[in-house]
Amino acid sequence: MKAAEIRALVCAPWRHGDCVDLSGVVCEGTLDLAGLDLTGVDFTGASFPDGIDATGTRFLGVSWFSNARFGGKTLFARAVFTNDARFDQAIFAAEACFEGAEFRGIARFDRADFAMGANFQRVACYGNFSLHGVWVRGKASFQKAEWLGGLWCEAAQLPENADFADTQVHGRLWLRNALVGNRRLRSGTFPLSYGYTYN
Repeated sequence: MKAAEIRALVCAPWRHGDCVDLSGVVCEGTLDLAGLDLTGVDFTGASFPDGIDATGTRFLGVSWFSNARFGGKTLFARAVFTNDARFDQAIFAAEACFEGAEFRGIARFDRADFAMGANFQRVACYGNFSLHGVWVRGKASFQKAEWLGGLWCEAAQLPENADFADTQVHGRLWLRNALVGNRRLRSGTFPLSYGYTYN
């Protein structure tokens, strides 16, 4: 399906419970959603060979990208997810930027694969932020991120240079079997952590 056709479908006014089912779709061309207000979207298993630009986009319903594949740049900087955001098992083959994004529900990146790094600087998440089994190569930055609903990193594989400077964790911090390079990810990596920690 052409990118312009997808854009027209998801720009529909949102009402509670609305969700456009685009599961498994293959997007032809870069999907430009920058600055738009979107209805609920289900992109489970979708493919974006040329990437997506959702800079400053407001996702008013659910935003499901489970098992999605992003071949080009994936830009969600300053995006607002007003409901649950799911990127579990998504594959990011190029740059992935979520800098300054706001997650008002959960943010689920379980077993996601970031081949060219991940930028989560200054994100704010009000529900649980899950990186269970995530794999990040290249640079990973979480600088100044704030997790108000806890941070789950079971079995996460992060690069040696993963940056957690000036981060805050409110709630459960789960770090069992998480690695940075070949070292265990420890609670001391996080400057401020309020709540229970599980190493």
